[in-house]
Amino acid sequence: MNIDSTRHLQLDRESRGTRYYRNAVERHWDPFDIDLEADREALVESLESEPDAEARFDNFRMGVARFGAGEQAVTEDLAPLATALDDIDDQLFITTQLYEEGKHTDHFDRYWREVIHPVEEELGFETSSPTDEKWFNEEYNDLFERNEEAMHRLLDEPTPDNFARAYCHYHLVIEGILAQTGYYGLQQAYSKDNHPDLPHLPGLYEGFTLIRQDEGRHVGFGMAKLKELVSEGDVDPSLLDETVNELLPLVDGIAANPDEEYREDIGPSPEELQQFATEKHLQRMEQIKDAAEEVPDLESLTELEGVGD
Repeated sequence: MNIDSTRHLQLDRESRGTRYYRNAVERHWDPFDIDLEADREALVESLESEPDAEARFDNFRMGVARFGAGEQAVTEDLAPLATALDDIDDQLFITTQLYEEGKHTDHFDRYWREVIHPVEEELGFETSSPTDEKWFNEEYNDLFERNEEAMHRLLDEPTPDNFARAYCHYHLVIEGILAQTGYYGLQQAYSKDNHPDLPHLPGLYEGFTLIRQDEGRHVGFGMAKLKELVSEGDVDPSLLDETVNELLPLVDGIAANPDEEYREDIGPSPEELQQFATEKHLQRMEQIKDAAEEVPDLESLTELEGVGD
């Protein structure tokens, strides 16, 4: 048994891992508590008057499919980190993150079953699948394959550099840039005070709000572990920049949609989303690499700034 006999009690209640674990327990939510009926009605009403309804719905379905697949992928790929970490407080937090990534997967699966399929049936569209390859481009598949490789490398080579690469792939890029920006954009588009030609989808909005609160902790944990590696001299800060910069073109390729001209009535512009992502990324990297900067507290990490109700 791996018991730390130097500890008087099992857990360090002041550690970041245990504090994040407790925050996750206290903020527990159930995807099946979210009411989705209004989303079904709003989508049908919106699409009935749309001249190219199925094509417009394809864009929406692609977004939901990518979020669902992404959550499934990070659920599957997180387990090696729990095995490689040797601190019980950190492992305690990872148990909540694994659970939450699974819960997010559950949410998007339910949304497809209880919103998208009924809307398709109501409008006479062919029933679709969130696992259809048509929703995912080459950059999307490449990014998640690289994440899987980075996380699984920890099982054989749990070196400081490999831990840093894993945190950069998973916590900084996939969760901190790709997912957070995507959630921000869709929440802006489908909030109560959204663009006039888009329906208000309260179930989708509520789910994104709860998921972003969870992922604030996830990103904060990765930031803190990277800051620890840098401040203790175990990892050169340039490794973080090098790793993230290799992945950013893939993120841009996922977000880009060259086959469709941007319309002002479909939500935030690509430029607005890019600015949001860039600002958050630069802010986080400064907080990680600057010894005078602190990782934001839990309330700041789970605050959903810039999103309407």
